[in-house]
Formats: sequence, C-alpha cells, structure tokens
Amino acid sequence: MLELNFSNMMGEVIGQKGIAERQIEGIKTTVSNIDKRIKSKERPELAFIDLLEQDTSEIKKTASFIRDNFENFIILGIGGSALGPRAITEALSPFHNLDKKPRVFIYDNVDPGTLDRMLSLTDLKKTAVNVITKSGSTAETMSSFMVLWDRMNKAGSDALKSFIATTDPEKGNLRKIANEKGLKALSIPSGVGGRYSVLSPVGLLLAEVIGVSADEMLQGARDIHQRCSDAEVWKNPAYLFGVLLYIMEREEKRTMNVMVPYADGLKPLAEWFCQLWAESLGKLGTGLTPYPSLGTTDQHSQLQLWMEGPEDKVVIFIKVDDYGVDIKIPKVFQDMDGLNYLGGHTMSELIKAEQESTELALAKIKRPNMAIGIPKIDAYHMGQLFHFFEMATAFTGFLYGINPFNQPGVEEGKNFTYGMMGKKGFEAKKEEVEKAREKKMCWRV
Repeated sequence: MLELNFSNMMGEVIGQKGIAERQIEGIKTTVSNIDKRIKSKERPELAFIDLLEQDTSEIKKTASFIRDNFENFIILGIGGSALGPRAITEALSPFHNLDKKPRVFIYDNVDPGTLDRMLSLTDLKKTAVNVITKSGSTAETMSSFMVLWDRMNKAGSDALKSFIATTDPEKGNLRKIANEKGLKALSIPSGVGGRYSVLSPVGLLLAEVIGVSADEMLQGARDIHQRCSDAEVWKNPAYLFGVLLYIMEREEKRTMNVMVPYADGLKPLAEWFCQLWAESLGKLGTGLTPYPSLGTTDQHSQLQLWMEGPEDKVVIFIKVDDYGVDIKIPKVFQDMDGLNYLGGHTMSELIKAEQESTELALAKIKRPNMAIGIPKIDAYHMGQLFHFFEMATAFTGFLYGINPFNQPGVEEGKNFTYGMMGKKGFEAKKEEVEKAREKKMCWRV
C-alpha cells in the first residue's frame, strides 16, 4: 500500500523552517468542509472518482481486437491523453517496442519531423490508431488524425477497422465522425476532464493492449481511495500531501514542488503529475510550480540547486521497496580503495542508499522534503499513484479556493491559433495576431 512519510516536513525534524502540528490542526475545519464537498460530488468533474467502479469489458474486448490484428498501435493525443498512457507504458512495460507486439507509438505534438519519422517506421496496413480527445476538437490531435486518416485510406488499409475514437460520449467533432463513419468508439465520461482521465479508457485501453490488467489498476485505485476518503487529515495521505505543500507555500514561500522518483520507469509519471498539478492549481495569481526530476540521475545535475539554491522548493521523493529484479555488484578491482567498497552490494541497495542519503542531506540543512513509498511497480500500485495524485490535486485546488478542473489560461492561446489557422468565428483573433507582429518588427537583432 502507498505510504506518505512527511517527517522531513515537520519542525520537530528540520527546525523552524518546518511545519508545526498546530498549523495542521488549525486548518482541520477547512479540511473537513472540503471533504464534505468532495463526497457530495459538488462539482460534476469529481466524476473521476466514479471511474473506480467502471465496467472494463468493452475496453478488454477492444484491446483484444487490437492485439490480434495489428503489429503497431499509435496513440494520438496531447496533455493527459498522452502523458497517462506514456506513464503506464514506461512503468509497466519498459523498452516495450524492442520485444513485444503491437509496438506502441504515442504522438503528442504537431512536430512534422516526428510524425514523418513515426510514419516511416510503421506499415499503416498493420496499424491501429487510437485518437484521444475529450472535446473532439483539439487542434493538435485532430490535425494528426486527419493526416493518418488520409494516409491510411491511400495505403489501402481498412480505416474503419483501424481507428478507435476515445472521446465524449455524445458531443464533439470526433464523436460525430465516429458516428457517421461507424468507427469503434470508447467514451470518456462527460464529467471527467482530460488530465483526470488516465483511469478511463484513455489509459486503460493502452494498458490492456500491452498486457497490463486494467482491473488491477482500478483495484489499487479503489484501495487507496478508502484511505483518501478519511475526513481526518492525519489519516488521509492525499489531504495531508496538499495541506503540507499549501502551508509551505503560504508560510515559507516555497512555490516549487520537485517530483523525484527513484526508478527510471516512473519518470513519465512525474511528468504526468506536473501537468495535473500545474494546470489544475495555476490560477488567479496563485498555484504551485512542479517540475519532474529523476533519482539518482539528477543528483548529478539538480541537487546542488536544491541544497544551496533559493529556498523556494519542496522535494517529493517516490521510492520503491522491491524493484522486481536485482543485480549484484561483483567484487572486482578490490585493490582500489575508491571502488572496493561497492563489491558485494547490489544495485537496489545502492539506489535506495542514494535516495535516503539525499533525503537526509536535505533535512540536515533544513530543506523540507517528503517521500511517497510503494512496495513495487506494478499495475496495482500504479493505480494507487494515479488516484492518490488526482485526489490530492482536487483537494488542494479547493484549499486554494480555485476550480481545480478548468484551464482558462490555456484558452486565449488556443483562440489565437484558431484565428491564425482560419477557423470560422475567430477572424478578430487573426487581426490581433497581425497587429502584434507589427509591434515585434522593430525589436530584433
């Protein structure tokens, strides 16, 4: 079961720069009120909690069809529609394409060089494509879908059998296309936003395609949800996670949250968390800035900053008890004092020692940090991590008094893009762009 160790956040351990128990006690009434709002499903977007009880039979059936009929599986999506599937693949089937079929390609941008290279590596007649967009109108995803639709039809593949649309159950352009063309379609429940959708068909179809049990992921999520539903903040790891970071920002001006998993396969999970945390909380002049890191790699690139740079960070470790495999370091070069101490130990001993040492080094100089521990990296515990962070994010948004489910700051950039690309109804935005370009002409070297 997932565990949150927050000792190095507390004043009793790191002194006056830490948090006092009374500070957490002082916010308990607010926590209780937020707990009631979450349990009453005050906002329709809290429907991500309902995903834990979904029927996965259609997802499994679709995944089986893909496995049995295709050598390649392309996901077209952006944001949570790509970050979630990538986190699942890298954690639970690392180096997947080197020895397993169907090969998985996740395209989450509009870089023509990347798309061209990806298409050059795949036989489109043997390729299934999962187009993922909740709104059904995401410009990046729909443009790549249009390219693939055209290429696959020209290649002579049966596009109607090759495409799977994952989108809103009733509305949007992608749903309309799926209905009109007869495409296979899976639904993202109407209340579930993109960055909270990894435990919907968005992530679960990919999981089943690569041989990972969707049901095990959901079981893990259900089990952690019980703990994340406790109204007592001291017993609820998701609420406590949010409270600790909120207090650190409000009282100590620590606005940066560094997510550091000590496992290569969890680096994409840290990137998934960063979108969830940043897009949910960065509103109305407030928020917390996350950035992904990797232990032990970034001990040699970023740790210096964490130790002696600006005191604006909280470091969040993710540690793993059992890596599922281990490698013993042989007793070679025994005559070298700088190396002989390593022989006889294992790689897992070393990475665990590195993680604990970094925790202690930060705590020693009063830099707050906490650790999320899981027994091992498997479907069950990935489900726990996903749901834990989603619950923590929703709770923390309410704690800040903002809506953790919208993204109004993203919309203006989209509107300018629509104008530049000639979308009907956005002519005024195109004019704004042209005027802005004129102002920029004089300021170039």
